[in-house]
Amino acid sequence: MAGGFHAEDGADLVGDDDFFDAFGEDLLTTLNLDTWSQGLDLASVMARFRKEIASAVDKEGVVKKIIRQQVLPKISANSRGGAKEAGVYRATPEELATVHQSLLFSGKVEAVNSISTSHESLPIGITQIGIAAVGYGGTSGTFSQRLFRKEMSDQRSNPVQEALACINQRMDRSASPNERSLSKLARRGIKTYAERAVLVDKSEAEWRIGHGNPCAYELITGSGYMSLLRESINVLRRLILQQKKFVFVPSTLEERGILTIGHALQAGEYVIFETLERFGRRVIEQWKYGDRSQNFAARFVQECCPEVISGVFRASERTPPRSFYAHRDHVHLAARVAMADSILRPERGFPMLLDVAEASCRSAFGEDGFMGLVHDAYAQAGANLEFFNEHSKRQ
Repeated sequence: MAGGFHAEDGADLVGDDDFFDAFGEDLLTTLNLDTWSQGLDLASVMARFRKEIASAVDKEGVVKKIIRQQVLPKISANSRGGAKEAGVYRATPEELATVHQSLLFSGKVEAVNSISTSHESLPIGITQIGIAAVGYGGTSGTFSQRLFRKEMSDQRSNPVQEALACINQRMDRSASPNERSLSKLARRGIKTYAERAVLVDKSEAEWRIGHGNPCAYELITGSGYMSLLRESINVLRRLILQQKKFVFVPSTLEERGILTIGHALQAGEYVIFETLERFGRRVIEQWKYGDRSQNFAARFVQECCPEVISGVFRASERTPPRSFYAHRDHVHLAARVAMADSILRPERGFPMLLDVAEASCRSAFGEDGFMGLVHDAYAQAGANLEFFNEHSKRQ
C-alpha cells in the first residue's frame, strides 16, 4: 500500500519499550499534546527539576558506593584487556607539592592547545587554526594556519562550462553528508596533527601536556588523506617512542562507563585501565583504508599503541573525573603531573596549563578578530553582507 508502514520498515528502529525504560512513560503519552504544559509555570517546572535531579543524584550515590566497594578492588592486570599496570592508585598531597616545585613552577612542563574558527559562504570557505604552547614561565610560541576553500578556478578557459561545473559541484556537496563530514574531519585532523607536531617539535620542556587522545581517530585514519596519515604517524612515533614524558587530558569524558568508575574515586586517586592497542585495532577494523595506508596504520598500532596507557583521575570531589593518556614508562608521574596542574583550579579539576594555552589562542586567533578580518575583506571587495546568512541553522 502506497505510503504505508510495513513491519520490516521499522526493523532497525528503537522499540517503544526502550523509550519507556529510558524516560519512564509511554512514547504515545509524550506525543499527546494534551499531556503538555501550556505556557511556562515556573514554580511547577522548578519543583519537577529538583525532584528528578535529587532522585538521580541519590541513585548515583548508591551506584558509586557499590563501585567503590566491589568494582575498584577488582581492577587489575587480570581484568579484561587490562594492562600490567592496571589498578587503583593514590597521589599524596606531598607528592603533588613536589611536582609543583620540581616540574610545573620550574618551567619543565609545557602544554599545547588550539582553537579553530571558520567562515563558510557561497564563494569561499575560510578556516583559521591557532595553536599556543605555554608553561608557567609564559607563552613559548604561537602558530597559525589559514585554509581557503575555493570552487571557482582562476583559470577561465570556458566560463560557461566552469559555471555549470561549479553548480553541479555545490549541489553534490550539499547532497552528500559524507563529503561534508570528510571536510570537517580533515580540518579537525589538521588541527589535531598540528597540536602534536608543536608539542613534539617546537616545545623544549621536559614534560609535555596535550589535549585529547594522543592517538586520535582522525590521525590514525588520516581523515581520508594519505599525506595526513603519514605525517601524523611520523609525529606520533616521535612522541611515543622518543619523547615519552607526556600526558594527554581530554576536556570531556565521553565514555560513560569510565565516567561512572571515575565518579567513585576520591580526590587524589587515579585508575589505570589498559593500553591503546584495542582502541587502535578497532579504528583499523572500522575505517575504509586503501591497502597501502591500512598496512601503514596497522604497523603503527601494533608498534606504538601498546606503549600508551589510558586511565582516569580525580583532582577534586567537587569536579568531574578526567581521563588521561601517558606512556607506560612514566604513567604514574604523568598522572601526578596532570593532577598537580588540575588542583591549581579546584573548581574545574582540569590542567590549568591547557586552559591557559586555549586562552592564549583565543587572545591571538579568536573569532572576533577573525570575523573582523572577514567582514573587512568582503567590504573591500564590494560584497558587504551579500554572502552572510542572517540566521544560523536550527539545531
